[in-house]
Amino acid sequence: MSLKVVRDPHDAGFRGGALERVRAHLDGYVASRKFPGWLVTVARDGDLVWVGRGGHRDREQSLPVTDDTIWRLYSMTKPITAVVALQLYEEGRYDLNDPVGEWIEEFRDARVYVSGSDIAPVTEPVTEPVRVHHLFTHTSGLTYGFQHLTPVDTMYRARGYDMTNPSDVDLARAVRDWSELPLLFQPGEAWNYSVSIDVLGRLIEHWTGQSLDVAVRQRVLEPLGMDDTDWYCPPEKLDRLAMLYAASHGDSIRLDELASEATRWPLLLAGGGGLVSTAADYHRFMSMLVAKGELDGARILSPRTVALMTRNHLPDNQDLHGFARDSFSEVGQTGVGFGLGVSVVIDQVRNRSYVPAGTFAWGGAASTYFWVDPSEGLTVGLYTQLLPSWTYPVRRQVQQLVYAALER
Repeated sequence: MSLKVVRDPHDAGFRGGALERVRAHLDGYVASRKFPGWLVTVARDGDLVWVGRGGHRDREQSLPVTDDTIWRLYSMTKPITAVVALQLYEEGRYDLNDPVGEWIEEFRDARVYVSGSDIAPVTEPVTEPVRVHHLFTHTSGLTYGFQHLTPVDTMYRARGYDMTNPSDVDLARAVRDWSELPLLFQPGEAWNYSVSIDVLGRLIEHWTGQSLDVAVRQRVLEPLGMDDTDWYCPPEKLDRLAMLYAASHGDSIRLDELASEATRWPLLLAGGGGLVSTAADYHRFMSMLVAKGELDGARILSPRTVALMTRNHLPDNQDLHGFARDSFSEVGQTGVGFGLGVSVVIDQVRNRSYVPAGTFAWGGAASTYFWVDPSEGLTVGLYTQLLPSWTYPVRRQVQQLVYAALER
């Protein structure tokens, strides 16, 4: 699928040539070898008004970034999984207040970490069951092993869950493993980035009687025509798959072994981070969201569900800065709340940016990022393949350049 600009940027409210600042800025990252290549899409009301690309999808093989380059989404998978789960909410399959233990019995006896080491933790029973809305909002008490912040994170790594998952474990087994480990806090007590959306993916399997890949394909990918989005890159498309790089002393180095994981069908279908996709495919996903759940006659979510998804669900309208534990996040935390699977700007001034309240977003571990600004009808996607995503403030920089280009 090509990325065809269908609307003149000036007609869409951008100052003439101002979006070219994005190109100049990101080409600077390429020239200094901070990352190998990039692609950005800017659209208004679903119409592409600017597409920029530069550098290489594989620098060492001199393969340029192209419109059909396939990128690892990592955590930009999460909003897609959340949308599938919200479709099932519309169908009455569950209530957001339902305990997860109604379907995954291992969560019925969850315990919470209090003190001690990863070898000898002191725990207590939950005072509030893990509920479905806790999974959507990362307030479940679950965590990620890669965070290296708490003894509970260490317990995850001891089970093999770090930046990657064990190769011999499926989703059902992974959820059992996580349920056997203590929660980091009482459910609903705080925000912590976690495997919550992966557990939500397992609930989708319970609610539909389908494997997660089938449910995602039938409910989102096929209706939206996202033909290049999958859980791996098949052999016939391998020449389009971007190489994966890691930051190293101001340079970027290729990660061949880790990159190869995207060339094999995964045993563990990770709803929190397992998809690969193209900019054109994800543009269609964003266009559906900015159009309140519908695209080209395909109704994915009702407008009310999109509104519910993209409101701040943290208690007392708190932001992540005030409610999160010492936790990694794919977005800045000040002035930013969290909805059902996406972050939500709640205070533009506190966020110290151009980005207005109501804008929702999320990013992935390899520095990909998207945001949807309903007030401006604006959707932007940023694609590169650099681990870790917090290496450079490129996401806020692109936001700054895009909004500064608007004249109306």
